[in-house]
Amino acid sequence: MGFRCGIIGLPNVGKSTIFNALTAAGAEVANYPFCTIDPNIGIVRVPDERLEKIAEIIKPPKTTYTTMEFLDIAGLVKGASKGEGLGNKFLGHIRDVDAIVHIVRCFDDPNVAHMDGTVDPARDIKIVNTELILADIETVEKRMAKVEKQAKTGDKTSRAELDICHRIQDSLGMGVAARNIDLDEKQKKAFRELHLLTAKKILYVANVSEEVLKGGKDYIGNVEDIAEKEESKVITICGDMEAEIAELAEDERKEFLDDLGLEESGLRKLIRAGYDLLGLITFYTTVGPELRAWTITEGTRTPAAAGKIHSDMERGFIRAEILHYDDFTKIGSLTAAKEKGLLHSEGKDYIILDGDIIHFRFNV
Repeated sequence: MGFRCGIIGLPNVGKSTIFNALTAAGAEVANYPFCTIDPNIGIVRVPDERLEKIAEIIKPPKTTYTTMEFLDIAGLVKGASKGEGLGNKFLGHIRDVDAIVHIVRCFDDPNVAHMDGTVDPARDIKIVNTELILADIETVEKRMAKVEKQAKTGDKTSRAELDICHRIQDSLGMGVAARNIDLDEKQKKAFRELHLLTAKKILYVANVSEEVLKGGKDYIGNVEDIAEKEESKVITICGDMEAEIAELAEDERKEFLDDLGLEESGLRKLIRAGYDLLGLITFYTTVGPELRAWTITEGTRTPAAAGKIHSDMERGFIRAEILHYDDFTKIGSLTAAKEKGLLHSEGKDYIILDGDIIHFRFNV
C-alpha cells in the first residue's frame, strides 16, 4: 500500500472522533475491514465501484480492495516546534506521512472546551501552520549551516543548494508554505531532500455541527478562504454524525443518509479526497482466484506498476497485456475482449491509465 495520510489538528477539534468513526466504518468491508495496527494507525479500503463491477462480471473467489493508511497524530499545541506538548514526536509523525488531513473545529459546543476559549478556524489554522513553518525554518537553517561550509571551499553544487535554501528560508519567513514556493526542476531536487513538513499536500476538513451540514455555512467560509489562497482543498464533515453512521448496519446507513439528503458519508468523501489529493490512480489484476485493485501515482510506467506487486516482476518485466475497464464492461468478458482485439500489449514505456486491467509478463 504505502500511502499514508496524517490526521492533525489542535486539541478538542474532533480529530479523534472522526478517526474513531473512520475505524468503525471499516466494519462494512467484508474482505478488508479497517485494520488497527496500533492505537493510532488504521487501514481503510478505498471505495471502488469499478472493482465491484468487474467482480460482478467475472465472479472471482476473492476480491481485494486497495487501501490507504490513516495516522491519528496527537493534537498539536502552540510551541510544538520548540518542544511544547508532544513537540518533536508530533512533528516527527508528520514527517512520516505522504499528505496531511487538517481537522478544523467549525462547531460551537459548550460541553467541549476550546483551548483558546472561542471557536475561530482562521486563528486555529494559523497556529498549526505557524508551528509547521517554524519547524521547517529550523530544518532549513541546519541544512544551510552544513552546506555553507562546503560552499566556502568553492563547491558549485553546495553554492547552488545554499542559494535555494536562502530562497526557501525567505519564503517560509513570510509565512509561505513550502508547497507554494515556485521552483524549477533543478531546484526541486534539492528541495525534496529537505523533507519539509509544509511541502506535504494538505486537505482541510471543516468539522461542523449537524445543523450546519444541513444548510448553513457558519464558520466554513473562513476555512475555504484560507484553502483557496494556499491552493488547497476543503471538505465538510460532521464528526458526531459520522460516529452515529458508523454504528449502523450497512443497509441502514444508506437510509440514514437519504433522510439527510446526502449522497455519501463524509468519511467516504474523506477517503476519496485523500486518494485524489495524492494524485493516485487504480489498476486491476486477475491472477488465479484473486481480483485485486492496486494503487499507484499518476504517470507510473508498466515496470514500476509491476514492481508494486512484486520486485521480481519489475526486474524481469517483459510486457504488459492491457485491457481498459470501459472496454471490458462493454464487452462483458476477457475472452470476448481478446477476440475483439481490445487487449493490447505494451512495453516498458507505457504509462498506466486509471482503470487499466493488466496481466504482466515477466521472467523470474
